[in-house]
Amino acid sequence: MATKKTGTATPLDPKVARKLLDKLGTDNEFRRLFKKDPKAALVASGYKVAKGDAAGDAALAQVAGCLSVERIAPKATVLQARDTLEAQLLAGMAMNPIQLNVASTASRRKRS
Repeated sequence: MATKKTGTATPLDPKVARKLLDKLGTDNEFRRLFKKDPKAALVASGYKVAKGDAAGDAALAQVAGCLSVERIAPKATVLQARDTLEAQLLAGMAMNPIQLNVASTASRRKRS
């Protein structure tokens, strides 16, 4: 289970962080789940919350919110940046978004 760190999002248990990154770097089905429902992906990676633990549920929702992406980074990028991503997950994300989201390649419309 994750522990609370003052002033930051809840850091992940090292085992959960490693499994999450392993699957994000190799498993297409898991990557689809992560993009659609980061909370379910965390649970599938071993994140545990005791039944009826409101604080634990809130912590899970907070972490899942920090991991939300529109477009997930390619598997090779996740694997290449694994050490940096793991360090972010273990420290809590603070005000820095986790770097699993990649910029859209669509051009932005300018106002006239």
